[in-house]
Amino acid sequence: MTAGPERERAPVEGRLAGAFSHGLLPAATALVSLLGLCLLWNLVAGIWPSRAFPPPIDVWRVLIKEAASGDLAYHLAMTLSRVAAAYVVAMLVGSVIGVLLGVHRRVDSFFNPWLILFLNLPALVVIVLAYIWFGLTEAAAISAVAINKIPNVVVTMREGARALDPRYAEMAKVYRLSRLDRIRHILMPQLQPYFAAASRSGIALIWKIVLVVELLGRSNGVGFQIYLHFQIFDVAAILAYSLAFVAIMLLIELLLVQPFERHATRWRRRPA
Repeated sequence: MTAGPERERAPVEGRLAGAFSHGLLPAATALVSLLGLCLLWNLVAGIWPSRAFPPPIDVWRVLIKEAASGDLAYHLAMTLSRVAAAYVVAMLVGSVIGVLLGVHRRVDSFFNPWLILFLNLPALVVIVLAYIWFGLTEAAAISAVAINKIPNVVVTMREGARALDPRYAEMAKVYRLSRLDRIRHILMPQLQPYFAAASRSGIALIWKIVLVVELLGRSNGVGFQIYLHFQIFDVAAILAYSLAFVAIMLLIELLLVQPFERHATRWRRRPA
């Protein structure tokens, strides 16, 4: 008589254990790791008391002060808007160019030296030239960031296009799929892992370059605030703005990027 309830209870317990091991346990581990880092930071700041290395409590006070005044939210929003705009431009342009180069080998061989040139062009040079040529404008700032990221996206998506399985293209011809259906059901699923890799590395690179762009030629944003507090040697404020922005980017990674990646790859067979 008890076999039925026990049999029903086992899958539920298995799902709970799986949710704990895949969700709660990694989050708890990350939290403990960050707490350990804060304790180590506080210990070192106590051993070596200096204005150049403030303890966590000083950084926290500055963070609360800037948040209460509204400056923190404003400058974070400006930087995030630039990150989003540059990310969209870089991913769209880089993906289209990368797929075209991967599919057409002769075009790839012609433009490959161009790609190598832009891959090795320092980001600082691109930013300075963009400001000189187009002025200290928002469009110049976003374009400079996007240009620095587009070659990396091109390389990743080109490899994905080269790895396309021709059997799927033949199947599409047999079933006479439209161009839109081929892109949606044949091309995009095969390119999704490469797009996800380019997207994740793109966010990590773009927000760092955005800070340099703001430091050199913008009057707002996290990069501008870091430059402003650097001039008065306020390390606590520099760390407060930096850590606040890093926290926002981590939340974007955990709440947007990773769930989207899991949703996009839900059809793939996962190891038991």
